[in-house]
This record gives sequence, structure tokens and C-alpha cells, in this order.
Amino acid sequence: MSAWIRMIADEDADDTLQEVLNLARTPHGTVDNVMRVHSLRPSTMKGHVILYRAALHDDANTIPMWLQETISAYVSILNDCDYSLANHWKNAAHLIGDEDRAARIGRALHDRDPAAVFEGAELALMRYAEKLTVNPGQMEESDVTALREAGLDDGQILEANQIVGYFNYVNRLLNGLGVSTAGDVVGYYAKAEG
Repeated sequence: MSAWIRMIADEDADDTLQEVLNLARTPHGTVDNVMRVHSLRPSTMKGHVILYRAALHDDANTIPMWLQETISAYVSILNDCDYSLANHWKNAAHLIGDEDRAARIGRALHDRDPAAVFEGAELALMRYAEKLTVNPGQMEESDVTALREAGLDDGQILEANQIVGYFNYVNRLLNGLGVSTAGDVVGYYAKAEG
């Protein structure tokens, strides 16, 4: 566990915190530092878990999961958030399923040049994610219109908006409290050690 504030370990949790820690457990059975950093205020941890799962892991989402994770990674690059980038780029690369393609996409995102690897709806989503992250006060209706014109429906536009909004929130939470991946199992699809 690593952050600039105290985090409570499972063995020191009271019943209220233990209940929320159990809600926050990953498929590996662990609680990542991104959630554990809330341990002094279990209500914000509970809200965070619910928001995260609704934005990124909801069965109703129709944007392909690899693209959801790629959007997440791009927002994290734009915000210089190493924690989220480590987790969500690992997930995206796994879901892309092609090492060469993933490497090309990763380079393009780090270069802030998604047009080098994307076109159509995928490129429109990356442009939307960048503008909403870097210049949120300059968003206009035409930014949403561009997504529609690229073939996305309003539900998918909402999905993208929520993913971008969530990662802007969590990147600031992580960077603002110095949360690191120390002790975490990095990536949703990683195998737990042990």
C-alpha cells in the first residue's frame, strides 16, 4: 500500500469499512490502492466503486471493451497519471490482442497523435477525449455532432463521456494523493501472484 495519506489494511478495518472493502475487491480478491486510499472515508470508496463499474464495466456499454480501455489510457496519458495508465493500458493491450498493433497505438497515444493509428469513430472518440480532458471549458455541441457523424449513437456518446469524466476524476484523485501501484495486481486481466 502506498499513498501520501494513511490507508487502512483489511485486518484493521471495522465492520463498516470491511463491507465496502469487500465490495471493492478485484477479481484477484485484492483491494487496489485506487480504492483503498478512500479507507478513511468508506462512503467515498463505495461511491467510487459504483461509479467505476458503471462507467467502464457495465454490460449495457456497446463501445468495445478494448476501445473503452484505450480511451481510459489516453485520458491518463493526457493527465500524466502513471497509476491509471499502468492498469488500463495493460488492459487495452491485452484486449487488442496483437502486440504490434498495441505498440503502434501506444506510441500514437503517447505522441498525442491518434490520427496515426485511428480513423472514423475511433479517431472521433480520441479527439473528444482529448478536448474534454485538456480544454473542458471549450466543449461545444459540434463536438458531440462530430461523434454522431462518425457513426456513434447517443448512448455510445454518453458512454464515452462517462469514461472520460471518470478518468479525469480518478487521475486527479491518484495524482493528488500520491497513490502508487505498490502492492497492487496491475491490470484487470493479470494473474494474481502466489
